[in-house]
Amino acid sequence: MSTQGSPDVEPDVSRAALGVLRAAVIAVAACGAVLVGGLVLGGSVTEKVIPGLGDAGVLTRWGLPASRAAMDLLSALTVGTLIAAAALLPIESPAKGERGPGRLSKDAVGYLHAASWFAAVWAAAAAATLVFTVADVLGQPVEQVVTGSELSSYVGSLPQGTALMIVVLLAVVVALLARTTTTPAAAFGLLALAGIALLPAPLTGHSASAANHTVATTGVALHVAAVAPWVGGLAAVGVHALLRRDRLPVMADRFSRMALWCYVVVGASGLVNVIARLPDPAELVETNYGRLALGKIAAFVLLGWFGWWHRSRTLPAVAAGKPWSFARLASVEAAVMGAAMGLAVALARTAPPAPAEPESPVKALLGYEMPPQVTPVRLATLWQLDLLFVVLVVALGGLYLAAVVRLRRRGDSWPLGRTVAWLIGLVTIVAVTETGVAKYAPILFSVHMAQHMVLNMLAPIFLVLGAPVTLALRALKPARVRGDRGPREWLTAMLHSRYTAVIAHPAVATFIFIVSTFALYFTPLFESAMRNHLGHMAMSLHFLLAGSLFFWVLLGVDPAPKKLPYPGRLLLLFVTMPFHAFFGIALMNLGEPLARAWYAAVDPEWGTTILKDQHTGGAIAWGFGEVPTFLVLIVLAVQWYLHDQRQAKRLDRKADRAAAPGGRAEDDELAAYNARLAKLAERDKPE
Repeated sequence: MSTQGSPDVEPDVSRAALGVLRAAVIAVAACGAVLVGGLVLGGSVTEKVIPGLGDAGVLTRWGLPASRAAMDLLSALTVGTLIAAAALLPIESPAKGERGPGRLSKDAVGYLHAASWFAAVWAAAAAATLVFTVADVLGQPVEQVVTGSELSSYVGSLPQGTALMIVVLLAVVVALLARTTTTPAAAFGLLALAGIALLPAPLTGHSASAANHTVATTGVALHVAAVAPWVGGLAAVGVHALLRRDRLPVMADRFSRMALWCYVVVGASGLVNVIARLPDPAELVETNYGRLALGKIAAFVLLGWFGWWHRSRTLPAVAAGKPWSFARLASVEAAVMGAAMGLAVALARTAPPAPAEPESPVKALLGYEMPPQVTPVRLATLWQLDLLFVVLVVALGGLYLAAVVRLRRRGDSWPLGRTVAWLIGLVTIVAVTETGVAKYAPILFSVHMAQHMVLNMLAPIFLVLGAPVTLALRALKPARVRGDRGPREWLTAMLHSRYTAVIAHPAVATFIFIVSTFALYFTPLFESAMRNHLGHMAMSLHFLLAGSLFFWVLLGVDPAPKKLPYPGRLLLLFVTMPFHAFFGIALMNLGEPLARAWYAAVDPEWGTTILKDQHTGGAIAWGFGEVPTFLVLIVLAVQWYLHDQRQAKRLDRKADRAAAPGGRAEDDELAAYNARLAKLAERDKPE
């Protein structure tokens, strides 16, 4: 029976909408109030104007943090609504008579449309932040920046300007595509695009000038990547509860599990960021920056209590059909989150305490002082923390071992050799990213090349032999609801997607593996990556991913869209490896150094000449290629032998079934083949 125009329904809808509006206003007000207080306490809006120096004006001092706070809130809401559509709400099964994958529910499509509006305003806020940033850097009033040529001139030259332009472009793309997206895969793609748009702006802030650049940059990236889905997801679930929409218990349960991981990542990354900027614990109470950081820590602890209360009290209440119990607490939690985000923006506008001693030029570039003369012992013992690869190795190792344990508890077996291969791969990553190799790699091209070779051509072999995709498909449980997509279904869909079919094609994987190396080192891209900590991390990740993709195609343990026969794999190996030898020879014959300006800036007194060191790096690249080639040949020989053994056993079983009573003779492929040969021999006999 229709409820349209029913007097008892319309007031409920109005009250629910009013509740959503009230919760939003309270959260925004909390964010604004704490932002203002933090800016005043931190002193960023009460700076003294020094005669003779440019002054951006009051509008910029207040407008920049305000637009930045709006940008952060809107980015979180965009990500949260996209998560609600792609992951938190179950996917509906196809209607009777329809074929194909499941489809988004009506509520999920509504969240996509909301994400479109949020992304559009996010782009506008990022554009405003860009204008205020240029005005702040140049020390000119906003009116002069907007009407003059400064904006177009400095956007490309300022790292912050370039980052914000990327955010604007990506947010606009999300806003446009979210209006027409109706499939789960497209919603997931938009979520990934919005996630990428989160990172450029924060990574060009204080993280680039912290004492340990690499640790601070990775910490900020993890922090932002965890905060946005946590805040935005809570907002989406809270609105869903206030409006009394369907599937709230499922949505709240999924959000709670995601929020727990977000809370852990936010806490760990926040701690890393505080330590990177405040090495002395006394600065927490002695400096404005430290006091604001303490306020953020207090908000984090309070949010942890909210999460515990949700899991112990409100989730059971929601399951019992009482959505208001979740909605009320979520509204208060959203206000605390808004305050925490306002405090975070104020913290970003507050200058960290200056180091007690002036930094040397080398430390300003590397994040640490020049190490002593390189020796094999120091390469192994001078540990250098790279937070990105620590997190990566711990996550990959923990997830893999957890999957193996799940299989064992279920009574299934998993080859020990695959586990050992996976762990060896992770150990090789640690050996070149956390030891003295990582400390000397930015200084000596030869050590950098050794690191490159291990990440690109050694570690991926062992990782691929660990068969992580096969393990995941066996360990992950199917979705509880038919047609829905859990982690297992998403992984299966990704394996069968057009993107995977293209990127995992042997020709494409080989092209990426070979051409990217030449394109990186023999263009200005290499020096740019060495000068930028984010670029250096991206370069190292690219080495690992490109190598993993190539050896995944070559060794083929896991399911893949296209598998080469073993003769084709051998041919691909022998065609590919000489290119790395050519690359090494090209380096050995360099007449001018690569990235001369960078290596001249970090040239150690105890080192050899830059060009000679790069010739040594070329020799390492040339000689190292023999190691992976030998390993791959052994693995391919073993795989080929085992494949033939399995084929022989399969044919024997088929022959036995054909010879058994009631079997069909044509099923015996070997007998049919022999009969064909005999017939051909009989036909060729002379008459």
